Amino acid sequence: MTATPDDEPVHYARQGPIATVTMNRPDYRNAQNSAMTYALDRAFYRAADDGEVKVVVLAGAGRHFSAGHDIGSPQRDAHLPFERRAGLWWDHSDKEGAESRFARESEVYLGMCRRWRELPKPVIASVQGACVAGGLMLAWICDLIIAADDAFFADPVVRMGIPGVEYFAHPWVMPPRIAKEFLYTGDRMSARRAYEVGMVNRVVPRDELAVRTEELALRIAGMPRLGLALAKRAVNQAEDLQGLHTGLDSVFGLHHLAHAHNAETSRDALGGMDIARMKEAGS
Repeated sequence: MTATPDDEPVHYARQGPIATVTMNRPDYRNAQNSAMTYALDRAFYRAADDGEVKVVVLAGAGRHFSAGHDIGSPQRDAHLPFERRAGLWWDHSDKEGAESRFARESEVYLGMCRRWRELPKPVIASVQGACVAGGLMLAWICDLIIAADDAFFADPVVRMGIPGVEYFAHPWVMPPRIAKEFLYTGDRMSARRAYEVGMVNRVVPRDELAVRTEELALRIAGMPRLGLALAKRAVNQAEDLQGLHTGLDSVFGLHHLAHAHNAETSRDALGGMDIARMKEAGS
């Protein structure tokens, strides 16, 4: 078994054919700063390169899977440069306005998620507690989602005047009318409701989440590696033929139109919404 230090934003551990990638900012409900995002990228590359790994599990430490993008923790680092990995857009940190935001989000949100979706090994999201906004993107790039019975899902960014998170897979992971209700209200969707609309594969008791996830991962790991990789590619290609790839591009543009509008008409690109205001709006 291999593991990463306890103070890293992402833990990586391999047990037999299963690599478990765990987001490790539990004090901030695993809100994703850039340090975490790039650590996730390194962990997924590590799992892809390890010939002993057949299945990857994505999990979150603590009570929650992920509360989304970091918009207010002490380690928020959106202004800092990082070595670019997901595309050829220039560094955002010395740019201003839409040029900066579009370049950064093309890299750490849309670009990273697209590449992780193509990891040629099955990836299972093991979700408890909050899976909100940017947390949805991480769950949605996974091939399967197992949810604890205390899990809930929400994309409340329409409260910012923004049409949804950057990886806009909503009409593919749930029926379009359900996606509209999900976005228009910003309400939480329970694990049971997510199962009913086909967004998650299984709902299990919270105290059985890790065990039930491992059971499924081991079952899948018994299949031939190439067969799994080709089956994943076949289904992903079918989704892309149904418009997922071009849909993501088109809505990413709308997302940034909303940011630009906010920047012109309010105090910032998030429409003046911070963590406290988002909580108030959701109450």
